[in-house]
Amino acid sequence: MTKNSIIGNGVMLNAYPDSIGEKLSDTIRMLKKPEFIDVFSLFYVLPTFFNSDLDRGFSIIDYNINEDLVSKSDLEALEKLNIQLKFDIVLNHLSVASPQFKDLLEKGDQSKYKDFFINWNSFWEGNGIIGDNGVIIPKKEFLDKLFMRKSGLPILKVPFPDGTEKPYWNTFYQKVNLDKSFLGQMDVNAKSQMVWDFYDETLSNLKDFGCKILRLDAFAYLHKEIGQSNFFNKPGTWDYLERINTMAKKNDLLLLPEIHAEYGSGLHKEVAQQGYCIYDFFLPGLILYTIENADNKALLKWITEIIENNYKTVNMLGCHDGIPVLDLKGKEVNGVYHEGLLKNEEIETLMDTIIARGGKVKNLYDASGKRVSYYQINATYFSALGEDETKLLLARAIQLFMPGIPQVWYLDLFAGKNDYDAVKKAGDGGHKEINRTTVALNKMEEGLKTDIVLNQLQLIKLRNTSKAFLGTIHINETSSDVIDIKWVNNYDLAHLRAHLKTLDFSITYTCSGETKTMNF
Repeated sequence: MTKNSIIGNGVMLNAYPDSIGEKLSDTIRMLKKPEFIDVFSLFYVLPTFFNSDLDRGFSIIDYNINEDLVSKSDLEALEKLNIQLKFDIVLNHLSVASPQFKDLLEKGDQSKYKDFFINWNSFWEGNGIIGDNGVIIPKKEFLDKLFMRKSGLPILKVPFPDGTEKPYWNTFYQKVNLDKSFLGQMDVNAKSQMVWDFYDETLSNLKDFGCKILRLDAFAYLHKEIGQSNFFNKPGTWDYLERINTMAKKNDLLLLPEIHAEYGSGLHKEVAQQGYCIYDFFLPGLILYTIENADNKALLKWITEIIENNYKTVNMLGCHDGIPVLDLKGKEVNGVYHEGLLKNEEIETLMDTIIARGGKVKNLYDASGKRVSYYQINATYFSALGEDETKLLLARAIQLFMPGIPQVWYLDLFAGKNDYDAVKKAGDGGHKEINRTTVALNKMEEGLKTDIVLNQLQLIKLRNTSKAFLGTIHINETSSDVIDIKWVNNYDLAHLRAHLKTLDFSITYTCSGETKTMNF
C-alpha cells in the first residue's frame, strides 16, 4: 500500500506508551510478532508520550519525549514497521508545571508569560461582582452561557510571589493536596501571540517525531469571549481552527478536531463541511444499541448520513475516554428541536444496561454544581457488552466495515474487563481508569492463544490490507435484525452479513483473485 492509501484504509492502534508491558518498546515488541504482521498501519500514541503530570497525559508540561517511556529508537522501529503516527496537541491548556506557568508563578506580573494564561478576574472585570473569596462571579446572563466540565466555577486559585492568591481559568482537571501543593490544566490565552508561536513550534516538533495525524484535544474550548459560550462559539472557534490548520498544512499534518456535542446540534456536520476529518463519537453507543436490541435502524441512518455527506471519519469502539452518550442526543437549536440518533429513553435504557454491568457515569454541571446532563459512561467495551466474546467480535466486525479509519483500543483487543481496583485507587474523578489496565507482556502472550484475540486480529488484518475498502460501500436492504454491508473496488470485494438476533456473521472477501469466506 502507498502511504496515502494507508491513511485512507489502514487500521489504527490506540494505546498509551506503557499500555503493553512497561514502555513503548514493549508495544513495538508486540507489533513485531507474527500475529501482528499487516494488522496495523497507524498508531495513536496517547500523550504520556510527552512530559505530563495529570489526567493521564492530557496535562502537558512540554512536548518533549518522555524518556521514561519512549526513546528515539522506538520511533525508528515504528517507521521500519511502516506504521504512521497520530499524536495530540492539547490546544486549550497546559500544566501548572509547564515552563510558562512556572515562570508566571515565580515572577508574577513581571513574567513575560503574564498574558499566556487567563486570569479569571481580569477576564471578567466589569462584568460581574466580587464574591467573598475574591473571585468575580460573572453576571447571570454570561454565566448561564458557560459550558462546565466540572462543578463550580472553572478556576484554580494559585499563589503569587507577593503572597496573594489569584484565580486562573481551569476548565478541566485540578488536584489540590492538603499541604496546598497543586496540579492543574491551565487554560491558555489564545489572544496572545505567544500562544500561537508556541503552537507553531510544537507542530514542527511533532512532525519531526513522525506525526501524520494531529488530534486537536479540547480545541472547541479555546476561544473565549464575554457574552458567548466558552464551547465552540462562532466565528471565533472557526477562526482559530483555520489558523491552526494553516500551521498543520505547513507541516504536512492531517487535522482531527475533537468535538463532543449532541448529534442534534449539527456541529459534526459543520466541521465536516469545512473539509475536516471528524471523530465518529456516535458509533460506540450505536453499535451497543444495535447489538443489545437486535435493531439496525439507528446505525444504518448514521452510515447513510456518512456516505451521503462524504464525511471523513475516525471511528472506534472503546478508547482512553468513556463511551459517549451525550453525543447521541437531540438538541433544540434556534427554537427548533433536532432529533438525536437515539431517543432520550433509548439512551437512558442503554445507560442503565451498562451501569448494571459495572459502568460509571460522568456528568456535566452548571456553575452552582448542579448536574445538567449525562456525558459519558466509563466502562470497557467488553464489559459494556456483558463480557460476551461473541458480541465483542460482532461489534468489531461492524466497526471494521464502517466508512472511515477504524481505531482499536488495545484493551478491547484483549477483551479487557472493568478494572474496579484502578477506579478505587484513583479516587474522586478516577472513573476513566476502569478502562486503562496495563496488559503485562505475559498476559499479552496468553491473549495471543485465545480465539477472541486471534479472531479480532484476523478481521483487522483484512480491513488493513484489502483493497476493497478503498472502493465503494453498499448498504444492502434487509430486515431490521440483519446488517449487510459490501465494499467493492474493481475485482476486490469484502462483504459482511450479520444476524443480530443470533450474533453469527460471515465475511466473504477476495484474496489474490480467489473468493474466500470466514464464518463466525
